[in-house]
Amino acid sequence: MQYTTRDHLKAYLVLGLPLVGSHVAQMSITLIDTLMLGWYDVDALAAQVLAGTMFFVFFIFGSGFAWAVMPKVAQAEGANDERGARRTTRMGLWASIMFGVAVMPLFLWAEPVLLALGQTPELAAMGADYLAIAGWGIFPALMVMTLKSFLAALEKTQAVLWITVAAVFANALVNYALIFGNWGAPELGIVGAAWASLVVQVLSFVLIVAYAQIATPEHQLFVRFWRADWEAFGEVFRLGWPIGITALAEVGLFAASSVMMGWLGTLPLAAHGIAMQVISLAFMVHLGLSNAATVRAGRAYGRGDISGLRHGAYTVFAMSVVVAVVAVVIFLTIPEVLLSAFLDPTDPDAPAVMAIGVGLMAAAALFQLVDAAQVMALGVLRGVQDTRVPMLIAGVAYWVIGVPASYVLGISLGYGGVGIWLGLALGLAVAAVLLIWRFLRWQPAADHSSVRAGEQG
Repeated sequence: MQYTTRDHLKAYLVLGLPLVGSHVAQMSITLIDTLMLGWYDVDALAAQVLAGTMFFVFFIFGSGFAWAVMPKVAQAEGANDERGARRTTRMGLWASIMFGVAVMPLFLWAEPVLLALGQTPELAAMGADYLAIAGWGIFPALMVMTLKSFLAALEKTQAVLWITVAAVFANALVNYALIFGNWGAPELGIVGAAWASLVVQVLSFVLIVAYAQIATPEHQLFVRFWRADWEAFGEVFRLGWPIGITALAEVGLFAASSVMMGWLGTLPLAAHGIAMQVISLAFMVHLGLSNAATVRAGRAYGRGDISGLRHGAYTVFAMSVVVAVVAVVIFLTIPEVLLSAFLDPTDPDAPAVMAIGVGLMAAAALFQLVDAAQVMALGVLRGVQDTRVPMLIAGVAYWVIGVPASYVLGISLGYGGVGIWLGLALGLAVAAVLLIWRFLRWQPAADHSSVRAGEQG
């Protein structure tokens, strides 16, 4: 059987839409934390943002091992190798646990780290209180990511969506109880938010383990889980650490832009934060499609169907371009509508923040197409387990070109926030061109020389 473009479109929608929904739901958890702590106390919110950023940086790096599970399991499923899928997933969980052990001391003794980063003693102390509790969530959070990758590779994405939605509601309820002291619970403020995060991570882990056990009994994921499989562990590690560093490079690019926006003042930083929330929602669509591209490419690669792999890749690239064009039109035509949802119209600073934000949304429109292209290319390349060269491309594009360009345009030449965002656009554009070039030149490894090109898509 050979898949048509319509078949590929349908497959990507069925697989990708639940992944998009789960990413949007995951974003909602952070949004709820921000809103509730903002209602409670501004200092608590600032400390949580600080501590949460530290947690997120390590979480993103550790997630590289979880993301490595997705293409490996997809390839194994494409080759009807249940044992290979089980070995990879188990060792992905092992890698997640080991990474958690390595970084946990930084969470338990976070105050000196935050002080060394130039934070005030008050914020550092509150941030440390938060991480001493929420930091333990690194273990269930990374294992959830691993099992999500496993289920996505099996194209069981509906469950991933609903488990994440359940986590959103649980987070809101526990936050409401423990931050403010509602329903007879103690009023714990930022510590309550930390307990809420930990409870949600553990709940998500329990739910996803239960589903994996029920939905995939043939894989026997947790039978003799304690038994080491160093060959499979090495494969996950070799594939995963470049993915983690690639993700860190991109996250670091936007973190650096936030630092530079802070140099410009409070209002530009506020406008930057709001605009980032808006464009992040659009990016979630591309990220979900990119995850689907990893799975579809991995399965085709496992079957030895390189023709179908390329056909599917071109199809998902086209889908992402359509989404990007829609985003460009929205960002250019109704930026005020999008930004006003985050602003109090009675705030005397609102007009200034709005004016800055409109300029940033125009700059965001400029890089929608290249941002979509780079994340799609990354998704497909991960599907064929090509991670080291993309890591180098990301490092050069984001940190050798993007960050310096943002500094020169925004700070040195005085173009302000728009200049900083144009630097982001340049870094993303370079990454997109090089990653697409990498995919177009990609050829299967020698062990795929017996490929049956074009059999299945």
